[in-house]
Amino acid sequence: MIGFGNARVVANLAIVSALTVFLGACSSMSLPSFSSSSPAPEPTDPGAGPEMPATIRADEIVGRWGLASYQNPNDRARTENAARGQCKQPYVISAGTSGGVVMHLADQATPQELRLKGSPSGKNYIGPAGPTPGEQDREIVSFDGRVLVTRFVDKDASVRYGNMVYVRCAPRA
Repeated sequence: MIGFGNARVVANLAIVSALTVFLGACSSMSLPSFSSSSPAPEPTDPGAGPEMPATIRADEIVGRWGLASYQNPNDRARTENAARGQCKQPYVISAGTSGGVVMHLADQATPQELRLKGSPSGKNYIGPAGPTPGEQDREIVSFDGRVLVTRFVDKDASVRYGNMVYVRCAPRA
């Protein structure tokens, strides 16, 4: 038999459970509006249009790369040499299954497939599907087939990571 104290606990739990179910149903249900005004249109990003193709193909950046970064543009040449020295432990950019490239996003331990995206301004970006430039994208600052320089669009990530310099490693012998 349930004592009076236990019955109160069971009743309280039943009430909380019922309220949870009802509140959950309310959030998934669309209730009619009794106001005469029309709903406000969703804000749209003027730069978000159909995804433009990049002028750099994904297969052009697939490979083994030495990686280093710099903050000060005067350090670029030194950083390229440092990146070349990293080819003993290269950063590998592989081809994705959907035509993209597999790379890391800022602060992510697991690489994922990213797209190469173009923009009306002529800039190229690497990032997940979505608006260009997106917060998780990196801008391709320069690319000559041998050296790739990128910078994260997100200001915080850009400050932390700087300009990322990828120098193509020589093919394995």
